[in-house]
Formats: sequence, structure tokens, C-alpha cells
Amino acid sequence: METLLKTKEQQLQKFKEKTAKIGVIGLGYVGLPLAIELADAGFEVVGIDIDKAKVASLNEGKSHILDVPEERVAQAVKNHQFYATDEFAILGQLDAVSVCVPTPLNENQEPDISYMTFTAEKILTHMKNPLLILLESTTYPGTTRELFANRFEAAGKHVNEDYFLCFSPERVDPGNEHYQTKSIPKVIGGITEESSELAEALYGSVLDEIVLVSSPETAEMSKLLENTFRSVNIAFVNEMALMCERMGLDIWETIDAAATKPFGFMPFYPGPGVGGHCIPLDPMYLHWKGKQSKFFNKFIETAQEINMNMPYRVVDKIKDALDEQMKSLRGAKVLLMGAAYKADINDVRESPTLDIYEILVEYGVDVVVADPFVSSFRDNEGETVPVIDPKNCDFKVYDCAVVLTKHSTVNYEKLLDESNAIVDMRYIYRDNDSNKIFKIGGGK
Repeated sequence: METLLKTKEQQLQKFKEKTAKIGVIGLGYVGLPLAIELADAGFEVVGIDIDKAKVASLNEGKSHILDVPEERVAQAVKNHQFYATDEFAILGQLDAVSVCVPTPLNENQEPDISYMTFTAEKILTHMKNPLLILLESTTYPGTTRELFANRFEAAGKHVNEDYFLCFSPERVDPGNEHYQTKSIPKVIGGITEESSELAEALYGSVLDEIVLVSSPETAEMSKLLENTFRSVNIAFVNEMALMCERMGLDIWETIDAAATKPFGFMPFYPGPGVGGHCIPLDPMYLHWKGKQSKFFNKFIETAQEINMNMPYRVVDKIKDALDEQMKSLRGAKVLLMGAAYKADINDVRESPTLDIYEILVEYGVDVVVADPFVSSFRDNEGETVPVIDPKNCDFKVYDCAVVLTKHSTVNYEKLLDESNAIVDMRYIYRDNDSNKIFKIGGGK
């Protein structure tokens, strides 16, 4: 007990005085913003990533994340508060490490935890100091205990002595100007009370609000609940949009009317599908874990089916727009406006545009993608597909333009004036009844 108190108090003192050396594994949309917040708060931070090019770029003070201005990275590097490396041996010098690695789905829509297990082994191999480990990567309930705690105990490492362990789900919303890493409440669930206390001390000295929960499993479940809620509601409104089309009603006007109710209603909007690393993936982690307990979540299955079929509905709308011009899909010139999965960011992860692109190519369509934030993406064959800037686009040459992302820098009036037909999936032309505009959830 005396050793435990000494170990914990030593860590607490380091966090309080900001003399602790902190690591962040994975320098993407989650890891880099967190690393820079820790550095700005006064900690010495080491970013660890297997991408050598990314590491070199960061050490030159450059940022690959729009939400992290380059000047913040450059200043942190200049002040010796942050540097990046691809060497995991640095773990032996750290007092705490946050794990922000990818957690994708495999081809069978099941969790791919290979990045997590790789990271667990690297930490186990190189850790020396009593280490606070904070898992941020979204995954299924039980991951923290199964992949880390049990593995460490089997290797002779003891919790509260050799390591402390928590799950603290990332809640990053790329492109959100109001809520970023520092201002988003931070949920923490420790494997022990001591682990939670240390995590609260570290993150509480950097972030605005800490929310402690009783266990890692609760913290893991909370993240999946958040995004499953969004997935189910998006699917619901997507299906309502299709129903409104069948009934000759306008889903957009309907939502606007319902949203005037000051309680009991939260507006969600239809679209071409769901994108990003969270909403398309997280519910499937929960669905997979539920099946292990012989629980089959019909809401998740149905929502996934509806949302994943929306790109095909977009193609149907393109067919409608071309039919008006007495043209077929094959050989048509179609412009997809927006490669990113949401407005004003450069993130194409799981973007519905990529699925729509593949479907149209298979139909023999001449497809061009335009986006002011994205320069290229990879198709299903791994080939690089160039993306043009809308500012340099001659809209008149396309048989149909499809608005898939509502970027604020695009001149939509010019698009309307010059286009032959527009499929509006983002309610850009809210009050325009031009016969060249085709909207989901309300016909033309």
C-alpha cells in the first residue's frame, strides 16, 4: 500500500508541476490536436507515429490537420514543447501516453483491432517508468481490460504499480469552430480509482471539463452510444425523406416546421450517406460486441442498411436529372461537388462521395470530382483520383452537377447559373424552385 501511494503521489506531483513527459501515439485528427493542447499547457510532448513523412513534416513545424494551425505546431517545436518520432523506444522515458490509433472495420464489417494490439505490445516492450496509459481510440466495450490490462498482467506488470490505465474516448469533430479538443468535456473511466485520479489530474490541467465514470467499459459504451444515436437518427430522416418523395411532400420544409418546437425534437437532415471515422463505424463495433452476448441490435442493422444505401439513391436522382435531358447514365458527364465527408474540411474518410464515384464509374459515367479542400483520393483499386478546384471549373460542360458537401467557399449561384442540372443533396437551394434543381426528399 505504501508503494502504491508513493507511486501515485509521484505521478500526481509531476502532472501538477508539469514536469511529466507525455506521449501521444497516432498523430492524426485526434492525436495531433491533443498533443498540441498538452504542449501549449506546458508539458513536454512526444508524438509517435509510424508515418516517417508525417513525423518529418511535423518536426519542421508543419501541420496536416486543418483544425491545428501551422503556427501552433511551429511554435511548439520552436519552444521544445513538442517533437515527433517513429521510434517507440521513447516510451521508456514517458510518464503518460495517450493512444490515438485507427480502429477501422475489416471487410466483414467487424472490428479491426490490429493497431490497438500493435500499440499494446510496443508499450509493454518499452515502458519503464510507472506509466499512465490513456486509450482514446473508439472501440467496443471491454477493449481496455481485454487488450491492455489482461495482457499487461499476464506479462507481470501490475496495475497501480507499473502502470495506470484509463479509457477516455475522443470526441473530435473536425471543422467545428465552437467545440475543439480543449473545450469538449472529457469522459474518463479508469481501470482503478487511482488511474482515474491520475488521468483527471493530467487532463484536468489542460482541458476545460472532466467527466469521471465508474469504469472503462462505461466510457467505451458512452462513445458508441453517442454515435449510434446519430447514426440511427440520420437513417430515420433519410428514410423519411424517401417517404416524403413518395407522398409528394418536402422533407426539408417538414423538418424546418418540426424544429420550431422548443422541446422534445432535435433536427437531423437527410443526405448522400454518412462519412467520417465515427458514425459509419462505431455502431458496428457495438453491434459486433452485442452479438457476442447473443444480443442482436435491430436499430443498428437497419440504420446501417439505410445509410449505406443512400449513395444508390443519389445515383437514382442523377438518373432523374439526366432523363429530363433525354440522356442516359452511360457516357454522361457528371460533376460531384464535394469529396470531403462534411463541410470545410479535407477529410475524405468513409465519405459517401467515394461510393457514389465508384457506382457511377461502374455505370460508365464520365465522373469528375471538385472540392476546394481536397486535392485527390484513392479509388477502390488504390489508384489516385485527382480532385479539381471548383474555382477553376467550367460547370457548363457537365450534364449534371451533384452537391454532396456544403463547403462555404463554393459559389453556388454560379453553379446554378451555369449548370444544366443539379442534384442538391445538401439543401443548398432552399427556396429555389428552378426546374434544373433535383432535391432528395422533395422531388424537383
